[in-house]
Amino acid sequence: MRYSCILFSLTAALCLSSCETLNQTAQVLNQGLSVPGATEIALGLKQALEAGTNNSTARLHTKDGFLGNKALKILFPPEAQKAENTLRKLGLNQLCDNVIISVNRAAESAAAEAKPIFISAIKQMTITDATNILLGKQNDAATQYFKRVTYAQLSDKFRPVIQKSLGQAGATRYWGDVVSRYNKIPLVEDIDPDLSGYVTGRAIDGLFSEIAKEELNIRQNIAARPTTLLQRVFGYADKQK
Repeated sequence: MRYSCILFSLTAALCLSSCETLNQTAQVLNQGLSVPGATEIALGLKQALEAGTNNSTARLHTKDGFLGNKALKILFPPEAQKAENTLRKLGLNQLCDNVIISVNRAAESAAAEAKPIFISAIKQMTITDATNILLGKQNDAATQYFKRVTYAQLSDKFRPVIQKSLGQAGATRYWGDVVSRYNKIPLVEDIDPDLSGYVTGRAIDGLFSEIAKEELNIRQNIAARPTTLLQRVFGYADKQK
């Protein structure tokens, strides 16, 4: 009888222990499947944006980052394209090519200036901003946020760098030659567009174009989410679609 009581007690203890283990396991699983909190969403989005902006600026801040990209390659300003066509007909192809190469080199040189500005914008992003960006319907919501909060600052930062780079790349001299040659042609309307302003705008637009690609990639490609935090946060966003 005493032996039976002991056996019963051991069996009951084992059952209780098993139940506690099952409960603990269930709690862990439930935590893994739970909805990420607002703070976690903000951290995940900021992690993604920092990686995306780093990748974008690094790609553009290389030789042919602009020049070798057909979508971003900077050509003559629209108001000067007639002049380009005229000069090429006169056999001045090399002069026109020199302008295009040099303005793209200037943009590539300036691209590195964007990184600290984007990082600052990411740090200042509120939890509400992050939640709206992650769970909104726009696949470029983060890119649009960057445009809204950084464009003016980027323009102010880029312009002097572009001006310096245009000089170093020879663009200022080549552009001066283009303007001088074209304006000497009889019966043409003189041109003298703001080259540094034009290149600055095109360089910034190119940056945002690359950031939009990075954003779309992480939203649509699970393999682009290397960390547990990114997988959890963007996986939750996927389920909300």
